[in-house]
Amino acid sequence: MLITLTIVWVLTLSYVLLMIVYWTGWKMQRVFRVPANFTPDTRVSIIIPARNEEGNIAACLSAILRNSYPASLIEIIVIDDHSTDNTAAIVRNFDLPNVKCLSMANFLKPNESLNAYKKKALEIGIAHGTGELIVTTDADCIAPPEWLTNIAARFKKDDPVMIVGPVSFTNNGSLLETFQSLDFMSMQGITAAAHRLRLGNMSNGANLAFRRQAFHDVGGYKEIDHLASGDDFLLMVKMQRMFPGRIGYLKSRDAVVSTAPQPSWDSFFQQRIRWASKSGKYNDGTLTAILLLVYLFNLLILALFVASIWDLTYFMLGIVVITIKAVVEVFFLLPVAIFLKKVKEVFWLSLLQPLHIPYIVLAGFLGLIGDYKWKGRRVK
Repeated sequence: MLITLTIVWVLTLSYVLLMIVYWTGWKMQRVFRVPANFTPDTRVSIIIPARNEEGNIAACLSAILRNSYPASLIEIIVIDDHSTDNTAAIVRNFDLPNVKCLSMANFLKPNESLNAYKKKALEIGIAHGTGELIVTTDADCIAPPEWLTNIAARFKKDDPVMIVGPVSFTNNGSLLETFQSLDFMSMQGITAAAHRLRLGNMSNGANLAFRRQAFHDVGGYKEIDHLASGDDFLLMVKMQRMFPGRIGYLKSRDAVVSTAPQPSWDSFFQQRIRWASKSGKYNDGTLTAILLLVYLFNLLILALFVASIWDLTYFMLGIVVITIKAVVEVFFLLPVAIFLKKVKEVFWLSLLQPLHIPYIVLAGFLGLIGDYKWKGRRVK
């Protein structure tokens, strides 16, 4: 029992310390404001891979076109990834000189097989773009009016090679969407904190920007193009290696891109397995250690409740540990929720712990296997 208690309290205190560190990193990450004397003069290429997005693509493009950034400096390139619906037709119906639709099928060799369709789509879009800055987003995302202005101003002010922007899930109040929103909000807070404290960079392709030259300097997606996931994170890892210290986070409410969560528990789980499948595909000891700590801590809690079948002492210990977990996570997440204007959601965090813990354990395990279904495809 002494060994068990030692393991329990070492992991619990380590997790508490990690959340305090992340809270500190979030608070230290300064809010970016566009300088008063900023004059837009940088051409931007927005690259959007799309597969069967007829229900989302029009709203996505309309939001980008409403941006305050000069239209003469914007080009939008949608790469249609073998859609079987009206995605391509909707894009072409915009009939604007700065909105293009490219068909991925036209750029593949006969019988060419792919595992990383999204990387290929992005590669095609970047090759056909003319902007100095490349901005990626997803076809189901909605960008705010000052999005591009904030991105371009941050590049001009601080000269990074890559900028990671914030993303937020919409929420209709259901259990499924609330759970996803809280989980994703936590990821966003950790992303901002990790960038500030150099604790392993994280990113999301729904709101990512980088210099075209830097993309070519690191060889684009070469050496990672066999991996289905990681078009954002693994590219960032390559840039961090070549340009250490030149990846920034854009903490600005005016740059928060919103997107809908997954419509079902199955698609949500498949998405998280896809994200987790990047684990072990990079050489970052700090990030690996943190992910391992989080996984082992959640596995520990699950094990305590399983062990309580034979000894109720473990049940009481599990209740104490899960309470500590909930309290420290609320402590960390509250300022992130204030920034994203989602404070009400935080109060669901404690109630959703029994769901969150097994989800972390199972998604992490299946992510290592790396076999999942996405966009109607079975991917490895």
